[in-house]
Amino acid sequence: MKKGTKYHIDYTILIPLLLMVIISIISIHSAEGILGSDANNYMMKQLIWYGIGFGIIYLITRFGNKNIYRNTWIFYWVGNILLLLLLLFGPTINNAKCWFKIPYIGAFQPSEFMKIILIITLGSMINKFREDCDNPSIKNEFVFLIKVLIIVAIPSILTFLQPDTGVVLIYLLITFVMLFIAGIRYRWFILVLLIAGIGIGGILGIYFLNSDLFIKIFGTSFFLRIDRLLDWSSGSGYQLENGLTAIGSGGWLGFGFNNTPIYFPEPQTDFIFAVYASNFGFIGSLLLIGIITFFDIRIIALAIRTNDNIDKYIISGMVGMLIYQQVQNIGMTFGLIPITGITLPFISYGGSSLLSYLIMIAIIFNIANDQVKYRNV
Repeated sequence: MKKGTKYHIDYTILIPLLLMVIISIISIHSAEGILGSDANNYMMKQLIWYGIGFGIIYLITRFGNKNIYRNTWIFYWVGNILLLLLLLFGPTINNAKCWFKIPYIGAFQPSEFMKIILIITLGSMINKFREDCDNPSIKNEFVFLIKVLIIVAIPSILTFLQPDTGVVLIYLLITFVMLFIAGIRYRWFILVLLIAGIGIGGILGIYFLNSDLFIKIFGTSFFLRIDRLLDWSSGSGYQLENGLTAIGSGGWLGFGFNNTPIYFPEPQTDFIFAVYASNFGFIGSLLLIGIITFFDIRIIALAIRTNDNIDKYIISGMVGMLIYQQVQNIGMTFGLIPITGITLPFISYGGSSLLSYLIMIAIIFNIANDQVKYRNV
């Protein structure tokens, strides 16, 4: 941003974001009440992460998106190197190598930042492809899609080995949405869905028919991950049952702030919506969903009116990621979707995830500011 130029903040995005900040803080404080002695100053840490995140937003708005886009490949390879170093040297926490432990700060999760990096990388690739090939042939698209496959496969494999299947699904969804918005021929999507359907069908067939063979081929870790994903269909499970009880017993207005009468695991992250719904009931839940929906719609509206194609592609990836995580997290809280450990953006506790979302918001603010300047030219 040039010195002396007024920066225009899109308040229709900022205000719902600030409301989600407030909801996040009070919900995490309530979650600490559920955890009791196991609580680890989550609310204070979340406040610190939000403070750092808004500081990052300020720096990125000064730095500008063009500078970020120019250094896309540096970010991409740094992200992959961090994922590799995590597998080689990262500590094992809860049978997974997903976090670096940083003294006095907490855990750092590279895959959360890789989601944003991948969106920017794919946006740059798609934009260059569209500029180079105004009317691409089937061969042109095929070669391009192979390149995209390689770029997405590297972080996907490294993340899958941690193991973190939930984030891998987000990588794939981001890719699918961005390519769809880019106008790639539908035949490729149909082909991918057919191959994926056959592959998933084969894997599930072995899983159900011969579990010993499945473990020999894919390993115990993958077996347990699928077992966890499918466990939701029975509606059983301590976490799910207690979370549903907390939500259902809240009634119209809930039990009130910091008053959740039943314990369930991970209330500050995976099941933060259950904490909020228990405290503020059906009316409060509708309010939160309304804020989230308005927030998403405003970002989608920005994507529609932006004049820069790369910005359009990048916002589409961000919106796809946000909506997927919102639906996944709230849906799994109600037992409608398998429990995958996906957090609720801007609400759940987590330093790495929160900072990655706020980096995304900074990029969105810059795009909104550019649109105002464009209209004033």
